[in-house]
Amino acid sequence: MKVRKCSTPEEIKKRKKAVIFCLSPDKKCIIVEEGKEILVGDIGVTVTDPFKHFVQMLPEKDCRYALYDASFETKEAKKEELMFFLWAPEMAPLKSKMIYASSKDSIKKKFQGIKHECQANGPEDLNRACIAEKLGGSLIVAFEGCPV
Repeated sequence: MKVRKCSTPEEIKKRKKAVIFCLSPDKKCIIVEEGKEILVGDIGVTVTDPFKHFVQMLPEKDCRYALYDASFETKEAKKEELMFFLWAPEMAPLKSKMIYASSKDSIKKKFQGIKHECQANGPEDLNRACIAEKLGGSLIVAFEGCPV
């Protein structure tokens, strides 16, 4: 997934806001987890808060990779930047954590335009203040339309 500007309203609606990846059943490939993506066209229709919805899509007891097209505001401008997440919750099996951690660089190399990386070990690591800190700290005044 690459952050790129789309020109027509239809292209914009089909653009992905978030995508979650998992290991294949045989644990040999990284695949897009079925039904685990948010399209820009879903926002305001079936998804009211895209970041909250994204966090709720992550499993409680297993690891995942994710890409999230973050929209935020600084004191000077509005920005969109691609974030890469390694989700490794405390309750995930140790073997799963090891596999995901060791293959993280491989998946990251496949995507151009990743500006920020975040490892989250629980929902407390995925609140707006923590994400704003990763994006630019005190320079960030809003994340996904909500003040920080």
